[in-house]
Amino acid sequence: MTRKLALVVGARPNFMKAAPLIRELRKFPEHFTPVLIHTGQHYDHKLSKLFFDELAMPRPDVHLDVGSGTHAEQTAKIMIALENTFLADRPDLVIVFGDINSTLAAAIVAAKLCIPLAHVEAGLRSFDNAMPEEINRIVTDRLSDILFVSEKSGLVNLRHEGTPDERVYFVGNIMIDSLAGNLEKAGESDILSRLELEPKRYVAMTMHRPANVDNPEVLGRILETVRTIGRRVPVVFPCHPRTRKMIEENHLADLNDTKTLRILNPLGYLEFLRLQSESQFVLTDSGGIQEETTYLRIPCLTVRENTERPSTVEVGSNVITGIDPHRILNAAEQVIDGNGKSGEIPELWDGHTAVRIVEILKNQTL
Repeated sequence: MTRKLALVVGARPNFMKAAPLIRELRKFPEHFTPVLIHTGQHYDHKLSKLFFDELAMPRPDVHLDVGSGTHAEQTAKIMIALENTFLADRPDLVIVFGDINSTLAAAIVAAKLCIPLAHVEAGLRSFDNAMPEEINRIVTDRLSDILFVSEKSGLVNLRHEGTPDERVYFVGNIMIDSLAGNLEKAGESDILSRLELEPKRYVAMTMHRPANVDNPEVLGRILETVRTIGRRVPVVFPCHPRTRKMIEENHLADLNDTKTLRILNPLGYLEFLRLQSESQFVLTDSGGIQEETTYLRIPCLTVRENTERPSTVEVGSNVITGIDPHRILNAAEQVIDGNGKSGEIPELWDGHTAVRIVEILKNQTL
């Protein structure tokens, strides 16, 4: 009998994780009927619809349009909308991805309705409960019936937390499926010529974590440090709308600067993948970009005090700098002077994670 699987997504990282899984599930219509539910947590075109187009994802079967709000408001709106959706058309399994508010909301609703739950990218821990994402990860994993782990630290964390081994599967990093599958296509992007950039002669940057961007003093220090780096190698910064708003309201950077810190509107997935893959190094606070740079073997400087993806540091190309300007500058100068870290690619980050997940689901009794 065909089983109905509800895949819940809400933001850019979810789309890159869901796309290869939907594609693989659709190869087995005798086993699965995948239903894609988009909560609308990200509603900006550049951060949502464009990624669906570029990743060749089907249009969502259900779009909840919840929009923005505080963590509580947004999570509550998603829970109410999902409960109505699941009650109207009950799935056999709910699949969630990563650690955003949509992930937490779907996990709670599925558990309350006694619907089996699978978590893709389970077991990651920063051990920093000040991060909203950490709370989302812990609660989602506690409620999940099937836990798909992307790196070996996840196996250790879940075992320490008492999760039964028979519910945990080490399958690799599904986001690498999307990256590997789109790298050649991204190479066709004209983003470098449009921005008049030369490969390996610029830095790509992202910054969106609340701890870094919601406090103007913290963000101001980071941007001043980045401008210092930009005097040696120009920094290109596709800017999250919330970060841009903070910069504009507090006059933290010159938005017309094209030489040291070049602030752009958000880029599509393929454009940013090309920008990232040709950079000398990447400066970020994003968990997903730590993984992408590790696969691309490009030095990554993570402006955070911790990471929930330790394999990117222990095996890959990632260096944790924290937010101290001296540490950031020192790490950047190391790379600029030719001493950047390239690392290795972690186990099972091979572009076939979706295949492994589907094989497990085919043999799973729900």
